[in-house]
Amino acid sequence: MKLISQLSKETGIPIGTIRFYEKTGLFSGQTKSEVTTNNYVYYGDEVVDKLRFIQMAKAVGFTLLEIKDVIHAWYKKEISKSAKIEVLNKRLAQIDTKMKELKAMKKQIKRCKFNIENEEG
Repeated sequence: MKLISQLSKETGIPIGTIRFYEKTGLFSGQTKSEVTTNNYVYYGDEVVDKLRFIQMAKAVGFTLLEIKDVIHAWYKKEISKSAKIEVLNKRLAQIDTKMKELKAMKKQIKRCKFNIENEEG
């Protein structure tokens, strides 16, 4: 069991961010019932794994809401391999759509730039 400061050091995630993720419901810690003199919250090793999963998922563009929808099932092995692949395929499709939108925006900006460069005045 680890304290939040240990989680932060091990994962490189700031304590405030870890607290935010916990408040969001992405994972939870526990207090020790035999200790009544402090409000320390302790976290198991699975929280380190979940924090790394959150970092990876955010890095590839998943929102916290999307992560929250799958993280518990993913770690409890309640989500099948095909369902995991479906989640990832959905994200790939979203990325493809975004890339098309960005290419169209780039084309429009280039056209606008060309028109400005070639106008008289």
